[in-house]
Amino acid sequence: MEFLIPQFKDIIDILIIAFLIYQSLLIIRKSGGYQVLWGLLFLLILYVLASIFELQILTALLSGIRTYWILAIVILFQPELRTILTKLNLAKELKSVFARGEKSSIYTPLIDAVSSMSFRKTGALIVLENKTKLTEYIQKGEQIDANISMRLILTIFNNKTVLHDGAIIIRGNRIMSAKVVLPLSQNSEYSRKFGTRHLAGIGITEVSDSIAIIVSEQTGQVSVAQGGHITVDIAFEELMQIITDASK
Repeated sequence: MEFLIPQFKDIIDILIIAFLIYQSLLIIRKSGGYQVLWGLLFLLILYVLASIFELQILTALLSGIRTYWILAIVILFQPELRTILTKLNLAKELKSVFARGEKSSIYTPLIDAVSSMSFRKTGALIVLENKTKLTEYIQKGEQIDANISMRLILTIFNNKTVLHDGAIIIRGNRIMSAKVVLPLSQNSEYSRKFGTRHLAGIGITEVSDSIAIIVSEQTGQVSVAQGGHITVDIAFEELMQIITDASK
């Protein structure tokens, strides 16, 4: 019956298991994945010590569950792992995000000017150059080569100035020219519905990949011409999105 009499190391083995069960219950009661992580690390240390000191029961118990340690970590820390992976991808996307934000900020004065002219019913025609260079038209107008400015745009299209008749052409973040004469669209459908300003806006987009923003002097409505087509009464949020997408 000697095998029924526990030896000293068996007593230690049993006490450690009891302690582990107790601590496991405490961990389950508490919230927070990091507490569980400390518990897993503690089990790992115990497994090493149990192997060194040949605590058979404890070693067998920990050997049975060690296969699931990695799986447990993945399940318990899924949100944290997802955050880490997101941050890794975020580093690659920061430049493009900042670039989009910078482009949006460049055109904010333009949107503000269009909004103001729409409210005041000030007629305007603004052309945003894209890949197709509009140098021919820029040179025929009054060359300015100035930063985009709300005050400058409002001043140009003020009907008391000599520059208000015609279009301005914007290249990048600069207003290159004002009082620009553009080719009129020959589309018969548009000719019956729109005046000269709108037809000029449509016409320049028929011969280039530019974007034309037109403010109606009669209604104050903002229209956008692109690819030879025109969208009337467009919202300012949508206008900003069109400009940002086109400048990518």
